[in-house]
Amino acid sequence: MTAETNSFGDKAAETSAKAKKAAKAAVDTAAETAQARLNEAIDLADRNFREAAKRIEQVMRDGVDQFRTRSEPYRESASQQIDEAQKYVVERIKERPVIATVTGLGVGLLLGLLMANRSDK
Repeated sequence: MTAETNSFGDKAAETSAKAKKAAKAAVDTAAETAQARLNEAIDLADRNFREAAKRIEQVMRDGVDQFRTRSEPYRESASQQIDEAQKYVVERIKERPVIATVTGLGVGLLLGLLMANRSDK
């Protein structure tokens, strides 16, 4: 019986070792599969993120282009009005240089006083 017991024990040990190897192989396979799927999911998310970023960039470019197109008449109008105002001021200064100088000094003095009062507080 001792030989039978040893033989049974050896077979049990051998079966246990095989089961451990099979379990380890199954765990390793599952881990590799999980890692591969995780890598695929990360790649897919990265591609989706890049595509979304490209779409957002294109939408922003289109919006800026539309803004430029729509604001062009206003920019031109404002530029013309500024040019006209500048010519008007230059003409008035040429007509009355003394009054323009005194007015400029008065505005400068007033601004200086206002700024000096602010720094005292």
